[in-house]
Amino acid sequence: MDESGVFGPFESHSPYYIVTLVFHDQSIDISENINHLNTRIRLSGLPDYTIHAGPLIRREHEYSHLLLLDRKRIFNILYNFVRTTNITYHPFIIEKKHLVEEIDLNVRITKQLSSFLFKHFDVFAQYERMVVYYDHGQRELTNILVSVFTTVLHNVEFKKISPANYKLFQAADMLCTLELLSVKAARKTLSNSERTFFTSAQNLHKSYLRAIHRKRFGI
Repeated sequence: MDESGVFGPFESHSPYYIVTLVFHDQSIDISENINHLNTRIRLSGLPDYTIHAGPLIRREHEYSHLLLLDRKRIFNILYNFVRTTNITYHPFIIEKKHLVEEIDLNVRITKQLSSFLFKHFDVFAQYERMVVYYDHGQRELTNILVSVFTTVLHNVEFKKISPANYKLFQAADMLCTLELLSVKAARKTLSNSERTFFTSAQNLHKSYLRAIHRKRFGI
């Protein structure tokens, strides 16, 4: 799982808070997908680092020196991994401008996550063991996850991970970014860098969102 946005009250630069859960049944072998992803990265001459979708689009941090064509190539390599791998996902999207009290974000996430787990309890309860992987990037969210998962389900384990070592965590990062872009495109608030990267909102939907939304679980 991963998150997008600042945990706190509404700010103009962070109007949404998104939590994305990525589901993988570990009895399903995805090693071939991971090997293919690693091969694509290696053959492209790209360094084997953690791919961060948001900075890649905005040409920030380690991508600041890369041209648009190179950044799109990196994005598409990870996108095709996410699209073709046997995983599903579920996003929780909160528009923070509707929050009144400081604690409201905690309440909204807790309620949405609890409701989702109870709704699909029969699916999750069939597993003898469940593992929640998160990098503990935001302590408040970590506390909510532990509280909700252990209340609703049994045999839940938590593992703090390094994003570089888990391709599905990088998939969760990309899915968070795509869900945010989906909201922004619908409300016509894509930034200049986002419009430049995807050419248009129509192309974003046609080339990326339409296929990836088919992998949503429980929607």
